Amino acid sequence: MQAGPRQLAFALGHAESFARDDFIPGASNKAALTLIDRWPDWPDRVMALTGPEGCGKTHLATIWAEETGARILSARLLPQASAPSALSTGALVLEDLSADVLDDRALFHLLNLAREERAFVLITARSVPAAWTVEIRDLASRLRVIPAVAMMPPDDALLQALIVKLAADRQLHFDEALVRYLTTRIERSFAGARAAVAALDAEAMRQQRPVTRTLAAEVLRERV
Repeated sequence: MQAGPRQLAFALGHAESFARDDFIPGASNKAALTLIDRWPDWPDRVMALTGPEGCGKTHLATIWAEETGARILSARLLPQASAPSALSTGALVLEDLSADVLDDRALFHLLNLAREERAFVLITARSVPAAWTVEIRDLASRLRVIPAVAMMPPDDALLQALIVKLAADRQLHFDEALVRYLTTRIERSFAGARAAVAALDAEAMRQQRPVTRTLAAEVLRERV
């Protein structure tokens, strides 16, 4: 018997909240959250938040930007940006900076101007800036002294809370048994949790089924 046509699932947009009340605290992000809460009592006016993709760096940076009035600038746009404009509020989030997208001269100019104007800069990155290779020697010196606070992979409690939040962002309800099941079978990372919830949401829409442990087993089996 020939199988019927595979129904297409349309990816509907969903809003992910970056409000302070929606940030999930845990052992892995305690130091980073403490840094945000301590502002302006920072060890340096330029700080870095480091950690893997999806670990909450952008969420914390957004919370800080709301508190300080900071502008948010993608590191990829730094070469085209005006440094005085970027620092015009006295605070700046430089998002997703890495050795791959780093423009030595633009970053050097920005950090020098921030120092002159005593502006605050919060850098988000996957690795510690001090480890990056740059051509401008004085920039290398600047990067080596930037204090970095690391966000670590989640423990069980935080991963479970994250799964519940990601489901709620998509207007889905995952019961405790399903959350525990996912926690022990997905990649133990924030990115892994996001990917798993997105896959379950898409398959549930395609099959017009509720998200259950049975559906999760089917989806995860296909992803192996």
